[in-house]
Amino acid sequence: MLIKMAFLTRLVSLLLIICQISSVIGENDEEVSTDRYVIEGKVFPPENAILTGWQLMTHVMANGGEHLGYLREDGSFTISNVPSGSYIIEVVNPNYAYEPVRVEINFKGKFRARKVNLIQTSQVIQVPYPLKMRPFAPFRYFQLREQWRVTDFLFNPMVLMMILPLLLIMVLPKIMNDPETRKEMEQLNSLTKYDMPEMSEMITTFFAGEEKQKSKAVKAAKKRQ
Repeated sequence: MLIKMAFLTRLVSLLLIICQISSVIGENDEEVSTDRYVIEGKVFPPENAILTGWQLMTHVMANGGEHLGYLREDGSFTISNVPSGSYIIEVVNPNYAYEPVRVEINFKGKFRARKVNLIQTSQVIQVPYPLKMRPFAPFRYFQLREQWRVTDFLFNPMVLMMILPLLLIMVLPKIMNDPETRKEMEQLNSLTKYDMPEMSEMITTFFAGEEKQKSKAVKAAKKRQ
């Protein structure tokens, strides 16, 4: 009887474990949706640009080309057959750069669009959906050639080394001839002067002081005797 009871308790525990596993699998199946969705938006052309055929040169891609979309005549686009998940939507144009946008689709089919921030991923700045993609800067494939300027010549170190001494030679005598500036210079010199004794005088006084101390000590010793 004890063996049968132990066997029955094991069977019951196994059935309970199987039921729990099946319930978890059912919940996951409900969360993971097999539905497909469509990402919609519109790409605006660059201002003050030739608009002939810009739609042919522009296309939209999700996650680096995993899903593609092409523009219509009015600039609108759709990316079809997209499962739920998170996607980075980018507009590819050879002449102008567009800011990418992250689109998140949950298993219920709700859309949320926000700016892409690869540094602070937790920061969420939402943008309107359907998407509205606008260019922010043209591409620069070539570096502009540097042009000659007068300031480049004047601020050259070699030129400064030649010009500054000449200016000092020409300006300083005129400044020194002015009586007011002379007085100011004399006052500054008087303030900066210090009555420091010479080294020879300091040495002689030092040794003379030692000799006087020795003579006083000899006299005191004689008196004691």
